[in-house]
Amino acid sequence: MNYMLLIHQGTTPTPPSDEWENLSENEKGAVFAAYKAINETPGVSPGVQMQPPETATTVRVKDGKTLTTDGPFVATKEALGGYLFFEADDLDGAIELASRIPAASMGGAIEVRPLVER
Repeated sequence: MNYMLLIHQGTTPTPPSDEWENLSENEKGAVFAAYKAINETPGVSPGVQMQPPETATTVRVKDGKTLTTDGPFVATKEALGGYLFFEADDLDGAIELASRIPAASMGGAIEVRPLVER
């Protein structure tokens, strides 16, 4: 089964924030090492890091007209910080991988969704 893991940042410190700068070099190194290990996990196809939500452009179509607005679609408590795809034997395997993503233990959450098989 293929899964998409959506990384919700929550209060996770991320560069270039003040909170990130307040982490020790060892803490920053541990976060980078954890993401590197996850990206090297067999079955993982990493996504790319996204810019902050305020850089988003939201697209809607109404009465056949394309409308764009600056910013994310809705006010959210947790910004989506990234994603990855994972081919796992079952949901338990995807949950185990999600638990290793630093955002899960640093104030964020990881949403695991099965992908539609085609």
